[in-house]
Amino acid sequence: MTSTSRRAYGVKGAPYAFLLPAGVLFLLFFALPIGYAIWLSLRKVQVSGLGLGSGARKEVWAGLENYTDAVTDSELLDGALRVLGYGCIVVPVMLGLALLFALMLDSEKVRLAPFTRLAIFLPYAIPGVVAALLWGFLYLPDVSPFYFVLDRLGLPQPDLLDGGPLYLALSNIAVWGGTGFNMIVIYTSLQAIPAEVHEAAKLDGATPLQIALRIKIPMVAPSLVLTFFFSIIATLQVFNEPTTLKPLTNSVSTTWSPLMKVYQDAFGKGDIYAAAAQATIIALATLLLSFGFLRAANRRNKQEAAR
Repeated sequence: MTSTSRRAYGVKGAPYAFLLPAGVLFLLFFALPIGYAIWLSLRKVQVSGLGLGSGARKEVWAGLENYTDAVTDSELLDGALRVLGYGCIVVPVMLGLALLFALMLDSEKVRLAPFTRLAIFLPYAIPGVVAALLWGFLYLPDVSPFYFVLDRLGLPQPDLLDGGPLYLALSNIAVWGGTGFNMIVIYTSLQAIPAEVHEAAKLDGATPLQIALRIKIPMVAPSLVLTFFFSIIATLQVFNEPTTLKPLTNSVSTTWSPLMKVYQDAFGKGDIYAAAAQATIIALATLLLSFGFLRAANRRNKQEAAR
């Protein structure tokens, strides 16, 4: 092999060399765990006799039995319905506030924009468990300063950790922590809009509200789609907030959300096979919902571009 051919071969192989570390990490920490979870979901433990002694408990092939049990499990289905109600509150409120804050920060009349932007984003930097503990402290009637003020004023003191208000309490934690991230994504897209577009709209007599509704929001639609996509995934995977608030109230069960059900079956009951099947179903549901939403968004974009 000549020096020229070796040099050409090295140039062609350089991209693969750069991709190799990422590929190895992807294989070790993503692909292999997924494959192992699917393998476990197709197995079960068979107990012989009283389950005592060597060979009394052995792992055998279960096929789709774990999946059948999962889709007919009332606790898993109830948790999915609770997460659906939780998501109907979190996603529109969080994205609405993120869009509103981004538009306000993009206004020419805004003051202290860097400080305001940091203040809105800061809650996102706080770990979810810490945020849930902070809000849990504020929700407890015996220690919350808000309940003390309401009591002094003679106003009603709602129990936010029981019944319907529990959804609002959990949603508030997610909205408080996630709005800043989505706001940054949308605000970055707003900053990328050419100044000539704004100037042309002003020359045509458009008001700031009209510019926001008719120019800015349509032009940042891809960012809105992206933030909605991330919010849906985060909602389906809710775990930290209800798990952290569970010791504070009896209204949050160990299977309040689907992921809590997976955790309870895996580490509470020790049935990792059923938990693996449930986790696989949750992953497939997330994939299908995400793929369906992205496909619908792409179809709409193509229709608008064709016009």
